[in-house]
Amino acid sequence: MSPENEVLLRKLKRAGLIAVGLLAAILVIGGVTRYVQASNLQSWTAASDIPTVALIAPTASGNGQALTLPGTLEAYYDAKIYSRVPGYVKSWQYDIGAHVKKGDVLAVIDTPELDQQITQARADFSAAQSNEKISAVTADRWNSLLPLDAVSKQDAEEKDADLAAKTGAAKSAQARLDQLMAMKGFANIAVPFDGVVTARNADIGALVNAGPASSGDPMFTVSDIHVLRLYVSVPQSYSSEITPGIAVSLAVPEYPGRSFPARLVSTSNAISQQSGSLLVEFEADNSAGLLKPGDYAEVKMTLPHAATHLVLPASALMFRAVGLQVATLGPNNRVVMKPISIDTDMGTTVSVASGLNARDRVVNNPPDSLQNGDPVRVQGDAK
Repeated sequence: MSPENEVLLRKLKRAGLIAVGLLAAILVIGGVTRYVQASNLQSWTAASDIPTVALIAPTASGNGQALTLPGTLEAYYDAKIYSRVPGYVKSWQYDIGAHVKKGDVLAVIDTPELDQQITQARADFSAAQSNEKISAVTADRWNSLLPLDAVSKQDAEEKDADLAAKTGAAKSAQARLDQLMAMKGFANIAVPFDGVVTARNADIGALVNAGPASSGDPMFTVSDIHVLRLYVSVPQSYSSEITPGIAVSLAVPEYPGRSFPARLVSTSNAISQQSGSLLVEFEADNSAGLLKPGDYAEVKMTLPHAATHLVLPASALMFRAVGLQVATLGPNNRVVMKPISIDTDMGTTVSVASGLNARDRVVNNPPDSLQNGDPVRVQGDAK
């Protein structure tokens, strides 16, 4: 082989070795790059799977806590007025919202059938009186002739018995007439107490029957609202704290930012089996006429000796198949699930009866997928 060919062959071998080396370097670099990228992706995916959570600390309710519960306002007296006699509405004098006094006539009932019965009863009473007078005269005459032996003793006794029967018939006729006249008095629908007309279901010409069973809605409803009764269902755990002298105030939606005082009147002294609560009655002065029967009220009570409980926002609760739980932060930022029991549900917050201590750091708004032992990333310090 010529020297020139040997030189060319060495150059080709060198070039081939360089090409193989470059190719190997490219393969190595590509493999390393892919490995690094896969490792980074795996780390990023693992990091993304760890949820970021916000922590809160349970707060102690403390003594003298304010308990807020829903309540209902009702009139001090509330009378649903029906007609005691059948007939037609002849007139009515007061509409809804009218302030009335005891004895005021709300409406007048036209009672043609009752009027006819009264006319007949008067006639029957008059006839009974006439029969009584005739019997009395006859009995006196027979008794005056008895000493003269002009009549027998039996005849005189028969006349006395007939007088007694006629006297009884006259009294019965009078009682019947008095009864019908008393019923006629109910044709004037009167107000039973001072109050406000809150409903009117009667109109002129309307047929009314006697009593609620046959007439449906009452003709009128009159309510005494100078003082309102406030009814509140207090949870059993707080029932022992309902004692005279507790501070109570109520608020109604139509007067935002304003509260009205109330005082304790009585309790049912029994726990309802349906709700597990004690029915408590308060009284609220309504001399200004601002409150209305049927109002929903938010009632705040200061319980001076209430037991201390831990309070959590309702957003921290987790409803699981095993029961109510909260997620707390354990060692190494891992979740520890704790079962709890609720003492009082106050809407946006709950009072925890057991299962939690004041040092626990609780996850607020936990994701539904959170499980015991899961790692978490803390967003901020516990409040």
